[in-house]
Amino acid sequence: MAASGGFGIGIVGLGMIAEFHAKAIQAMEGAHLACAFTRKGGEKADKFAKDFGIQLYVGDYDAFLKHPGLNVVAIATPSGAHLEPAEAAAKAGKHVICEKPLEITLERCDALIAACKKNKVLLGGIFPSRTGGAVQIMRRAASAGRFGRLTVCNALIPWWRTQTYYDQGKWRGTWALDGGGALMNQSIHTIDLLQWLAGPVKEIFAFAGCLAHQNIEVEDAAAAALKFKSGAVGTIVGTTAMFPGTSNEVHIAGDKGTAILRGSNLILWKFEKEMPEDSEIREKYAPPPEGATKSGASDPRAISFTGHQHQFENFVRCLRGEEKLLVDGLEARKAVEVILAIYGSALTGKPLKLPLKKTPKRKKFPKI
Repeated sequence: MAASGGFGIGIVGLGMIAEFHAKAIQAMEGAHLACAFTRKGGEKADKFAKDFGIQLYVGDYDAFLKHPGLNVVAIATPSGAHLEPAEAAAKAGKHVICEKPLEITLERCDALIAACKKNKVLLGGIFPSRTGGAVQIMRRAASAGRFGRLTVCNALIPWWRTQTYYDQGKWRGTWALDGGGALMNQSIHTIDLLQWLAGPVKEIFAFAGCLAHQNIEVEDAAAAALKFKSGAVGTIVGTTAMFPGTSNEVHIAGDKGTAILRGSNLILWKFEKEMPEDSEIREKYAPPPEGATKSGASDPRAISFTGHQHQFENFVRCLRGEEKLLVDGLEARKAVEVILAIYGSALTGKPLKLPLKKTPKRKKFPKI
């Protein structure tokens, strides 16, 4: 049953990610799972409500927003359907925390951000990878200048999704609701980490296409060359077409040190000037034995809800004025802009400079 007390959180949308939201909220401190909304009911929706002991609203979003004790709305609808329920929630005075991506175009991102600002409610974006211990240590090292001048910074997402994965969800692999393919849906977490750790991207040149899947409009493989505002160069390679799928990586390197993150572990942590804590960091975040852990590289359900829990707890503590929000709307928008620039470059064959003035035109990626 849902716990009582604290802020009441309601989930909109009952797709796969909603279960992770629900488990995270029930495990967290300072809030409870109050209710959920879905456009269409059925056995799956009824089971969700029963499993989590909550009231389910089917089709009547206004009634959902009027649920007693509802303070926060968690948006878990398909990616291109975040804006409308978020706007309505903001107008109803509810705070909003939105699953990645914030939205699928810059214009829809900006409209969502503006709606929350206008109605004076808090907007948070969900990027649970930012909460990992090794990532937090990399961020502190970057902020402290331990890498020296950044030189090469990369993101690699060598993942796999079956054809069945795309076939089971009609919105998957579409521009209208998925907003893209391997980058916008899967790689966005790692792309967010790259730009968060290495700083703003200045220019992008990219290639992308559909190599291994049928009946989708978007890419299942992409490669981009980047130039960062700092002067560093780097790459993003993201795919759902690399069987059997292996862990994502982030490389942050400079003339004074290098860190390589694989999954949630550090496979390299080396600096010109060794600090007393470095050996402990290497030991604590060393990779586990091969095959010892599961990840989302090949199975989207094989992820932990712990990162979501940390973000929900951070959101509540921010509402209480106890700490700063880890990912606000503007932060959540950044990875979307990088991905849209990759799409724009790949579809035109030209480099694109950031910030973008508008969302580049999109069309079906060719089957290569």
